[in-house]
Amino acid sequence: MSWARIMAPLSGGAGDAATVAAAVMLAEPFQAEMVGVYTPADVADVMPWMGEGFLGGVQTTALESLKEAAQAGETSARAAMATSTYAKSQFIALQTPVWAGLSAESRLSDVVVFSSDPARGRGPLAEAFQQMVADEQRPVLIARPGLKVGGSVAVAWDGGKEASRAARLALPLLEKASKVVILAAPKASSRSFDPGRLKSYYAARGVDAEVDILPDSGDAAPVLLYAARKAGADILVAGAFGHPRLQEFIFGGTTRTLLNSDEPSLFLSH
Repeated sequence: MSWARIMAPLSGGAGDAATVAAAVMLAEPFQAEMVGVYTPADVADVMPWMGEGFLGGVQTTALESLKEAAQAGETSARAAMATSTYAKSQFIALQTPVWAGLSAESRLSDVVVFSSDPARGRGPLAEAFQQMVADEQRPVLIARPGLKVGGSVAVAWDGGKEASRAARLALPLLEKASKVVILAAPKASSRSFDPGRLKSYYAARGVDAEVDILPDSGDAAPVLLYAARKAGADILVAGAFGHPRLQEFIFGGTTRTLLNSDEPSLFLSH
């Protein structure tokens, strides 16, 4: 397996250069195309709030200010792309309707790369992150300091649909890894599962994985993070939003704890 197109949404902000670097790092081992997608605030989303007669006075000024901000953001996003010399790079600036364009680009991309802030609900790309993971159900990589492709990867698996989908979609990453560890916490799960089955699935595809059975019960997230750090994992693969999104929002959930952690980088799929 391989990846051919890595997508990085860009906001025109200070964090774009780091996101570009992470996306290039992910693309290079596969000689994949890296696409930086400038995702501005959509003027069409603002216009309904202006009411009747929005072409006059204050409304017109506000509209022009939004357009100027979008142009300035695009210039900054292009500058961030220019910090990379990766030959297979492409830049796309989305126009209205922005969210439809973002969805279309993501559907033909293998992985979508974000920094930590959008994943934590911060900054202009927070909504884009939610759209990619929960609505479009695209695999995303949350890049953090220390991201490395070809190092150690931990896979959190509980036999569920989301975790299994993430474990499958991460195969190209695992094939490049020097070490793969399957993390299983049976006492922290309500379902019965055998981590040996995932080990066999990987072995049939040429990936030699270790299995680490975690003894703790209770909240799985802290246990998984501890085990990932113990394994020296550069990336943790996990399923996202295994419960209804509203329930996860209210009660926290494993996903939210992983998103709020500082390390390692995360490969998530819903």
